[in-house]
Amino acid sequence: MSAKKRCLMMGAGGMAGGWIRRFFPNFTDRMEIVGLVDIKREPLDASGDFLGLPAERRFMDSQSAFDAVEADFCTIVTPPDVHKEAVMLAVDRGMDILSEKPIADTWEACVDIYRAVMGAGVKMQVVQNYRYESRILTLKKALDEGRVGRPNYIMGRFAADYRKRGAWGAFRHEIPHALLVEGAVHHFDQLRNLSGADCQLITGWEWNPDHPSFDGECCALFSMRMANDVKAVYEGSCLAAGWQNNWHREYYRVECENGVLTVDKDDIVRVLEHTGGGAVRMEELQPVKPEWAGHSQIIKDFLDWLDGGPEPATALSDNIKSAAMLFGAVDASETGRCVDVAAKAAIES
Repeated sequence: MSAKKRCLMMGAGGMAGGWIRRFFPNFTDRMEIVGLVDIKREPLDASGDFLGLPAERRFMDSQSAFDAVEADFCTIVTPPDVHKEAVMLAVDRGMDILSEKPIADTWEACVDIYRAVMGAGVKMQVVQNYRYESRILTLKKALDEGRVGRPNYIMGRFAADYRKRGAWGAFRHEIPHALLVEGAVHHFDQLRNLSGADCQLITGWEWNPDHPSFDGECCALFSMRMANDVKAVYEGSCLAAGWQNNWHREYYRVECENGVLTVDKDDIVRVLEHTGGGAVRMEELQPVKPEWAGHSQIIKDFLDWLDGGPEPATALSDNIKSAAMLFGAVDASETGRCVDVAAKAAIES
């Protein structure tokens, strides 16, 4: 077995606290956190105490941490607007990177990160943990097996009641493009995953219907054409006052040539087939039960990659295509036009 990988952890509270207390402990035989960064003292010390890190391994600015800590990789679990700073510091030191989605908060920053990482030859994986949940693995397996033939189009829905300001974490209620940057980046990646192809074209809108809960856009409707000619429609709302399809409970319906596959908030993947003469057959599929799921699968894939294994499905080289969908959607809404996502994603290194 190879030596433990040393991790410099960017972020200590909120979601980062979950990484420290729930996800990384599954892999203590393969990695250890040797430095911790947060701009707030309270979560820095709480997580530092949990890890048993000495005071000199706790930092309130990124530059000091990268200057002082010897690590094999850094993990970035911070707001998107500060991702680029951490990535560039890691690239300067030839350090591999595991980062929460999205790659960054603007397309320009995503492009800068992509070029820097690819140019330096370091490894970077972006977290798209929703690909690795039982409900999605079950749906994807049925699609890959051609259970009801070729897919024709996909409907995806996310709906959450964040009408109370701060219900989704304070910063998300303050930033522009909140739903797209913090939410739809997952769902667009999922549409790529389920369709089996990259997005070619996207059109639609994001908006805020003058709701005081959000400063930025919090609702979205978009249509897409994928490279294999599968079509997709996305509905997203952070102001859902009725039926909820919140995190890990999103709704997907895949219309195929011989039937339809669905998964809703109950997590059951169903096959419905119209067999003729008015007869309909419905079956609930046995769930796929992976050894690892969600974030844990992402971390395993990343550590395997560092140890010489295959490049993960959500490596930067692939995830830039999901980011192109995200910022293509922003462009489409701002211009009222259909955006060529494939051209946007064709970045020269």
